[in-house]
Amino acid sequence: MDGIGVHLVGSANPGEPVMSVSTLVEWALVVWISTTAVGLCGSPTLLARENSSAKDSGPETESDAVSEGNRLRTERRWAESIDLYEKSVKKWPDNDSLKQGLRQSKIHFSIERRYSDRSFLEMLPLSRPEAMVYLDDVLEKVRRYYVDPVTATAFVAHGTESLYFALANEKFLKKNLPSASPDRITTFRRMLRTLYWNKQVNGQDQARRTVIELCDTAQYELGLPATAVVLEFVFGGCNSLDDYSSYLTPGKLGDLYNNIDGEFVGIGIEMKAENGKGLLLVNVLPESPAEEGGALAGDIIVMINNVDSRKMSTEEAASLLQGQAGTRLQLTLMNPSSSEERKATLIRRAVKVKSIPVAKIIDRANGIGYIKMTGFQKNTTEELDAALLKLNKDGMRALIWDVRGNPGGLLTAAVEVLDRFIADGVLVSTQGRTPDQNSTYSAQAPGTWKVPLVLLTDGDSASASEIVAGAIHDHHRGTIVGRKTYGKWSVQSILPGHAESGFRLTTAKFYSPSGQTYGKIGIRPDIEIAAGESTRTGYRGRRSDPLDDDRDVEAGLDVLRKQMAKR
Repeated sequence: MDGIGVHLVGSANPGEPVMSVSTLVEWALVVWISTTAVGLCGSPTLLARENSSAKDSGPETESDAVSEGNRLRTERRWAESIDLYEKSVKKWPDNDSLKQGLRQSKIHFSIERRYSDRSFLEMLPLSRPEAMVYLDDVLEKVRRYYVDPVTATAFVAHGTESLYFALANEKFLKKNLPSASPDRITTFRRMLRTLYWNKQVNGQDQARRTVIELCDTAQYELGLPATAVVLEFVFGGCNSLDDYSSYLTPGKLGDLYNNIDGEFVGIGIEMKAENGKGLLLVNVLPESPAEEGGALAGDIIVMINNVDSRKMSTEEAASLLQGQAGTRLQLTLMNPSSSEERKATLIRRAVKVKSIPVAKIIDRANGIGYIKMTGFQKNTTEELDAALLKLNKDGMRALIWDVRGNPGGLLTAAVEVLDRFIADGVLVSTQGRTPDQNSTYSAQAPGTWKVPLVLLTDGDSASASEIVAGAIHDHHRGTIVGRKTYGKWSVQSILPGHAESGFRLTTAKFYSPSGQTYGKIGIRPDIEIAAGESTRTGYRGRRSDPLDDDRDVEAGLDVLRKQMAKR
């Protein structure tokens, strides 16, 4: 594809998605750097975190955090428990109960996501030999490409753990063991912990034999289909990797490619489940079917095609929202401030996701422009060029570049947009386990914009956004305002897998121009603004202008006005 940098390796099965055209190879590793590479809501949505940040900072005491986490897990409110545990672990990092609760919640959440994914459910009728092909594919790709060595013992242990929790998960049991004896399940789970949890496994062959042995035992003791066991090792075994590596069902791989392309078929919403209330519209895309049908950010979807959606997860809602272009969809929307309900009839169609939804002059007297960048996609550089030309025509003399809430995207897109502002020198470098993952990206002088620059960041500015922040910081190219960035400094490659599935695998780490990497650390801004209601970049309700009373923007304006006054 034009404009996408790729590392070319290997070959793929016929018919798989191709990200680069080459007469020498059949597929490519696409460099993807993002905290949320697959939208939780499927193809009708943007990149959305179901456990997105809430207004509060979590429980006030350590004991309250443990109690509240236990309550949420008992009620199987996995997304909310993850949100609570993540906040609590930051406050009390040495509390083992909180760390264990977070881990268990993430595993259950992943299981429920899989069992709400139609393309995963279509894998369950596979025979055991067919399912084992997926396991072989995962084990081999981890061995060859993952950034750090992973033992077969660790991979099998995490697969065992996933199966253990799956056997206590309602969705898993309902699908695979609707009539099984609870006592037999308990006995089998106890055996998993005793004999397999930390079993020594030497190499891929023994890993295969161990999984096959468990398939036979599970079939005999519980009547559990072998494929359900194998797939817990395929997907759950990836928990032995980092948080950004995962095996992708065909549906999730398709979502990821749509995100890279910046286009999907759907209605153009970003949503998250509000337990028992419905699906909160976090964002409604401009010029989308949802906007044209009258949907507004802040509305709550309470019915989808006359089916009550108040207790649905985002995955369950996505299965109803998805559909072919040209098909009709009816939503019942509720305004939470008035509880008034209204119906919206929408027609699904191709929707373009803009990387730059806002580009305008916000201080005409000083010629200060503002660009909001929400992702790094195939079309981002083209959009940036158009936005800069428009702003220049409107009198731009300085610029505020907003990457708050931007989770990342394509590595090459980050390099290309940086090249618009930095004339020469290294922009970013990568180092991986294999030689093809070691690269240095440098600026090219022609076409550089030399306007004074402020970069806005926050705790959700990640990956590609941090490449931008790192280069701006090291080259002293501008002033960074806001809050510390997320701290995700690794590179994922998209590897096509077996039968239209895929693998998002961490294959390298990236480094700022000065050779620093800030994984789990993040970059601190030059001017730090305490987080508050007016600095939140997620859902903003029905405010007339998202920049009204924005303290980050005001601080950026102050910086640039002072710089302009000295000229």
